[in-house]
Amino acid sequence: MDEVLCERHEGWAEVILNRPQRRNAIDGPLADAMLATMSALNRDDATRAIVLRGAGGAFCSGLDLKAFAQQPRPDWLDGFNDRWNAVHVSLLECPKVLIVALERFAINGGAALAIAGDLLVCGRGAFLQVGEVQVGMAAPKNIAWLVLRHGEATAARLCLLGDRLDADALLRERIATEVVDDGRVPERARELAQRIAAFPATGPGRIKTALRAASLRMHARDWFEQAAAFDPLAGATSAPPPPPVRA
Repeated sequence: MDEVLCERHEGWAEVILNRPQRRNAIDGPLADAMLATMSALNRDDATRAIVLRGAGGAFCSGLDLKAFAQQPRPDWLDGFNDRWNAVHVSLLECPKVLIVALERFAINGGAALAIAGDLLVCGRGAFLQVGEVQVGMAAPKNIAWLVLRHGEATAARLCLLGDRLDADALLRERIATEVVDDGRVPERARELAQRIAAFPATGPGRIKTALRAASLRMHARDWFEQAAAFDPLAGATSAPPPPPVRA
């Protein structure tokens, strides 16, 4: 079974995390498939919007800890961190409008994927949780996305407390773009993608690229490295370059 599906339409595409039996949890093959899919879509001039959702009516439950702990060790384990970092770089560099359809839950690593969306359609019964702090883990991808898109104060509330944020809280924090009935989440995300796909071909990509450049001010790979480099347990031997001065 393909771990990530891609359905192409006129002017837009739908990317589906396809491990419903594991609540679309992240493992090595999913990372590889996600990177290949996003790399292809990023190069496709005909695609102006991407819907990202999970199969089986849920978004993503985070890392598949069972897969990471299996014996014998899976072949993909040693290079996983680099590949998963490359997935997030591909999302950060993506010139398409990324629309996330958040059904049921987005937890830890899944939350980072949800926060990466330019627009997020949330079901009324859904929640998002950045819960790494509760198990003694860092949350570098969530921190990087939250600080970039929503600021340090929002990142602190989510990452230091580890609470579940329901749909109302996500809307209040402006993480969710809109909240709809649970059964309408994919449909509404597709409606937004179709609306964007109907705009002149050069418009969405130029605006998205300018927005990201104005807020990022550095290479995408450097953004994630900087977010992780000061973790005392990460083994960093040198500090990253200082952030750019913002007027």
